[in-house]
Amino acid sequence: MNMATPQPDGDASSSENALRRARAGDEDTFRELTEPHRRELQLHCYRILGSLQDAEDQVQETLLAAWRGLKDFEGRASLRAWLYRIATNRCLNTLRAGSRRPEEVRPVLPEPTRRVEPIWLEPYPDALLEGQMATAPGAEARYEMRESVALSFVAALQHLPPYQRAVLVLRDVLGFHTAEVAGMLESSDASVKGALQRARATLEARVPPGSLERAPLPGSAVERELAERFAAAFERGDTDTIVSLLTDDARLTMPPEPHEYEGPAAIAEFIHDRARVRRAYFRVVPTRANGQPAFGCYLPDAHAAIARAYGLFVLTLTADRISALSYFAGSALFPYFGLPRTLPRP
Repeated sequence: MNMATPQPDGDASSSENALRRARAGDEDTFRELTEPHRRELQLHCYRILGSLQDAEDQVQETLLAAWRGLKDFEGRASLRAWLYRIATNRCLNTLRAGSRRPEEVRPVLPEPTRRVEPIWLEPYPDALLEGQMATAPGAEARYEMRESVALSFVAALQHLPPYQRAVLVLRDVLGFHTAEVAGMLESSDASVKGALQRARATLEARVPPGSLERAPLPGSAVERELAERFAAAFERGDTDTIVSLLTDDARLTMPPEPHEYEGPAAIAEFIHDRARVRRAYFRVVPTRANGQPAFGCYLPDAHAAIARAYGLFVLTLTADRISALSYFAGSALFPYFGLPRTLPRP
């Protein structure tokens, strides 16, 4: 995977003049120089951290650090590469701090098919990807962009040690050269090459190469039909229809819960159990996350004529079936998806 062609920072002389003004304290010029990179930096931080909210925080910190350190920027690398260096190291510091571990105490859930290593993961709104998908040069690059933002890929990254994670994203996703990555991470070429080899092996075991090739194209008739049938069945609690839409090895996960439900029967039992606990079925509103169909889930309020935001479902599709269901509890991310906090109760 090597989806990104490094973007030029513009005409050399005009860039130098703009940098000179920014170094002199011109905040407007600094924003003009850095704003074109903000969205891709956010996606970069998201891949490494697995969290949209943490990524947003780190981009703010990156730009603040860049503003404060602009006088020390000598221009040996591009401004873009310098920003990536700051952002990557900010993310690594966050990971090494160890303050983002999932909570140990969780709600009582049905016995899972198996217990998995808990990871910190949130979905990423497609609305934030649209510009980058559109500018990816050519069909192959657009495919690789889809592959590098797919939830399975980002989830697999979270199982890598921080250094390996950063190396793989910088080399294989963003296309920086080994020497550039070594400079960004204050490491050696040999260390980068070794970390990349180990990271690739781990990732291939979790995300088989070409697995996205079997997924229907975004917006295709197959994708729309699958998503609509799932939504209708989920709202009415029709587990038989839901089961008919699943692959034989379909999985349901709820990051950061260490629970995984594998196979249609286990997933159906989980949905039944949750409906018994809530004593109501969800209403859902379609959206998109990580290049995949997603839904905001709303639970009817027993004491008011509304349904309240409850969580997000993201579907992973393979051919004409659903191969994975990823559920994210809570409503904190709803504003990022343009979803309301409440719906009128029908």
